[in-house]
Amino acid sequence: MAGSSQSFSSGTLSHAGLAGDDPNTIIAATEALGARIVQVRAAIGRIIFGQDEVIDQTLITLLSGGHVLLVGVPGLGKSRLVETLGVVLGMATKRIQFTPDLMPADILGSEVLDEAEGRRSFRFVPGPVFCQLLMADEINRASPRTQSALLQAMQEQRVAIGGVEHVLPRPFHVLATQNPIEQEGTYPLPEAQLDRFLLEVNVSYPDRDAERTMLLATTGAQEARPVQAMSAEDLMTAQALVRRLPVGEKVVDAILALVRGCRPETAADDIVRRHVAWGPGPRAAQALMLASRARALLGGRLAPSVDDVVALAHPVLRHRMALSFSARADGIALTDVIDRMVEKLG
Repeated sequence: MAGSSQSFSSGTLSHAGLAGDDPNTIIAATEALGARIVQVRAAIGRIIFGQDEVIDQTLITLLSGGHVLLVGVPGLGKSRLVETLGVVLGMATKRIQFTPDLMPADILGSEVLDEAEGRRSFRFVPGPVFCQLLMADEINRASPRTQSALLQAMQEQRVAIGGVEHVLPRPFHVLATQNPIEQEGTYPLPEAQLDRFLLEVNVSYPDRDAERTMLLATTGAQEARPVQAMSAEDLMTAQALVRRLPVGEKVVDAILALVRGCRPETAADDIVRRHVAWGPGPRAAQALMLASRARALLGGRLAPSVDDVVALAHPVLRHRMALSFSARADGIALTDVIDRMVEKLG
């Protein structure tokens, strides 16, 4: 990274500058971050083509301090996006290829017996989870037991091995890729783990122009390589800034109306009461609050609006609720239910 240090050394975001909630301080920090985000987007755009919405939603997740689940068929650049983000954001990155025979110790680490000078003792050998950006590739190809090994790490940023807790580096983010559940050899993720992902981002095929650009850029004698445009410390400062952005009462009410309206126990809508098996919990409202702030910041705005809540409704909610068998029999899709509740916000 020494050769790319000039790209992010000027205008470094200051942790000290965010100590209070002074409006002028927040405005200055937002403007500084906005300039940095332009560099980050440009650096990613030189490597990833035709996935602007996916890139933005992934950046929203990182600015919110959360984890993201990237869902799509193989070959759409999900792994390449994660690798690129690690370089562009200056984060220590590791990758785990999830397979059916992967064990929890392969992720978290294990204790090994050391023998030195006639004495025996156990030594902890950290697993790949001890990094800042963990790429969990094809996470739903591993068994549920192995998938659950990430739960404590994702929620508490620490793991317990042999009764001893080990703290993970900061920041810590899991960017997992998932193949569609219809594909052979996949296991559904447990609901508790799905809830730990801030957003579920659907990765679709690029359009013709983007695919043409990608084809020419990646099959020549030289291929563009990502360069660092931000540091991990800058990212943590940006995450602190996100939590200090003001949120209007109208936005708070919209978040509560949307989340509570998707629960069959509290919904006024008859479709939700009859066809939703279980709805989103309080973590969904927290995710909408943080992600809406991050989306506003990504757009250079000082406060989120109801439009931000609407734009993030699907990636926040679709992995946190499920339909009943009767809904499937009646041809009702989860997207239809979420769209129905989003329309009520207007």
